Amino acid sequence: MERVVIAVGGNALLRPGDKGTSEEQFRRARETAEYISWIFEDRQVALTHGNGPQVGAILLQNEHARDIVPPMPLDVCGAESQGMIGYMLEQSFNNVLKARGINRDIITLLTRVEVDENDPAFKNPTKPIGPFYTRYQAQELIREKGWRMVEDSGRGWRRVVPSPDPRRIVESGAILSLLEAGFIVIGVGGGGIPVIRKNGTLIGVEGVIDKDLGAATLAKDIDAIELIILTAVDMVYLNYGKENQKGIDSATLREMREYYRQGHFKPGSMGPKILAAMRFLENGGRKVLITSPEKLKESYEGKSGTWIYP
Repeated sequence: MERVVIAVGGNALLRPGDKGTSEEQFRRARETAEYISWIFEDRQVALTHGNGPQVGAILLQNEHARDIVPPMPLDVCGAESQGMIGYMLEQSFNNVLKARGINRDIITLLTRVEVDENDPAFKNPTKPIGPFYTRYQAQELIREKGWRMVEDSGRGWRRVVPSPDPRRIVESGAILSLLEAGFIVIGVGGGGIPVIRKNGTLIGVEGVIDKDLGAATLAKDIDAIELIILTAVDMVYLNYGKENQKGIDSATLREMREYYRQGHFKPGSMGPKILAAMRFLENGGRKVLITSPEKLKESYEGKSGTWIYP
């Protein structure tokens, strides 16, 4: 069987306008499963996912209950979100697969990702997380907790944390064994739980790993031949949102490097996906597909999506 990593975006569980109830998230997970579960029939599949809204809600709950229940650090909150989202996806995909007569077991694995303790990101936190605060509240949190706070587009102040580069998936061996045993594996949720190594010991750190770079690292570590990145748009575009917007049906790694250098892909949206695609191909991957869950089947029929090759 071909070994594939599928990176599912945040819209797999939440869409704009959703309140974030469990019922909504289960419904969205079921919709995503309906769109893409056909691909699980004859491939070894590892499924990764985002966790931004969910871990944000956990942090907000921590903040409001801090005088009653001790708040947990970010790495623990990330682990909590992996379990919650993994359960929702596992349940939804399992039910859809059974309904389609695809007899495959699916399992969620809490996943740690090793990062370099000397990564420059630790000295320059840039990833906003959690709720918005007033200037006064932000100053108090800086004084009390030593948090790094920034003003966010006129909406208030937010905490920013490091976003270190993923180096190695700690559980890659376990994931590979499960895939070879026939399981579908959900892992590297939210980019993975960041850990550093000190004197041979792994220690959790507060940070957020980009989910697409985490997926590309997993694909490299388990020798997948294909990386599928599912997002909110049907394909990659040049000059996105402008009158001269142009979709890319297929491109080579060299062409994508040039488009990336020219600044076509914004850091907060398509940029990390293209960077993940390039890294995967540079490390021996054979092909990358970027599309939406709704257009996955059409992409394999050559009617949608962006394919990137070495």
